[in-house]
Amino acid sequence: MADSARELSESPESTTVVVIGAGPAGMTVANLLQQSGVDCVVLERRSREYVAQRQRAGIVETRAVRMFDSWGLADRVLGGVPHEGILELRVDGEPHLVSDYDGSEGPTARLCPQQMLVQKLTAEYLAKGGDLRFEAADVSLHDLTGEHPTVRYRTADGGLRTLTCAYVAGCDGDHGISRTSVPDGALTPYAFDHGIGWLTVLADAPSPAHPLLAVSPQGFAAHFPRGPYTSRYYLQCPPDDHPDAWPDDRVWDALRTRLGDPALVSGPITDREIFRLRSLVHDPMQYGRLFLVGDAAHIVSPMGGKGMNLALYDADLFARAVRDSVHDHDDTGLRTYSARCLRRVWSDQEFSHWMTGMLHDAGDATGSGPFRRGLARARLDRLFTAPGAARAFSELMTGLEFGESAGPPSRGQ
Repeated sequence: MADSARELSESPESTTVVVIGAGPAGMTVANLLQQSGVDCVVLERRSREYVAQRQRAGIVETRAVRMFDSWGLADRVLGGVPHEGILELRVDGEPHLVSDYDGSEGPTARLCPQQMLVQKLTAEYLAKGGDLRFEAADVSLHDLTGEHPTVRYRTADGGLRTLTCAYVAGCDGDHGISRTSVPDGALTPYAFDHGIGWLTVLADAPSPAHPLLAVSPQGFAAHFPRGPYTSRYYLQCPPDDHPDAWPDDRVWDALRTRLGDPALVSGPITDREIFRLRSLVHDPMQYGRLFLVGDAAHIVSPMGGKGMNLALYDADLFARAVRDSVHDHDDTGLRTYSARCLRRVWSDQEFSHWMTGMLHDAGDATGSGPFRRGLARARLDRLFTAPGAARAFSELMTGLEFGESAGPPSRGQ
């Protein structure tokens, strides 16, 4: 059969929601819709093996754990170990333990890398009969402002498929097709470049007792657990630096100096890359029947661990809004989706910006200058000595409540 005839022979399929992207945002949306009895199809351009092994950092903060728990999913999709609620801030080698536990009852944060969360969400969705299509190429979105958007893509064998739906969830990240399908001028971008680079290193080396952030005159550094014998490290560097400029010996020497730990145990480095700290918000997070979820709508500096958690909150709000529309014919959640998400996004952007500035300005004063260095040191001292400041920090790290009623439908689904 000729290609044109083959393409014409493909009959359109229909579903309620097409989810673009099978990362944390997309697979959370898919699982919550599945829990709500709303049918969906997930399209992912990469293979399942690639997605499962894609290395990303992440602590699922307390409020996100409670969100999964309210849907009855926490025990099945959250691997990792409970986070004890202790964060170590080391200043010039002097340790300070700060609690990021807000004192409330219920499940607490989990040290759960993104790839583990995605693997478990994927397995849960497929085990319940979910429709997840990997290696979906040339995805394109059409008629987004009409009543029945269409999504076209090519299968791994080159066949053309068309899906019609009621809603599209754009969960394919900052460089995905979802946001670029929105006409110019429909969204307003708000961008900020922090002028800071991080070298991120994954190594087979012992993990720390607590997540560790360190300030020193040589620059910022961090050490996070990724398993009993695997660690993720971060080193402040020029944003235009190159990983090749950081051979193993230089990495370990810099970590021992900045962490104030001359006896730090090294290990084989399995991955290293440099990225620029930046922040970005798109407003609104919706165009017609396309709803942007997670990194497709906003990027946040990694300080404070808010990026993945914001994606989980977006997914929760979107899934509940679709659930209410489909089952109760109530479109309030869909109409207010963007405003409700952006309220939390801007709050977490502010916290991340504050924390980024404090921990970098307090160290190497080359860029910030001595005055800003003094201000940052004062903020750190207040955090260590003022109970009110420490309590506010704990609430922000945990994830502030914004009055949303999380959880599955009251109709018992």
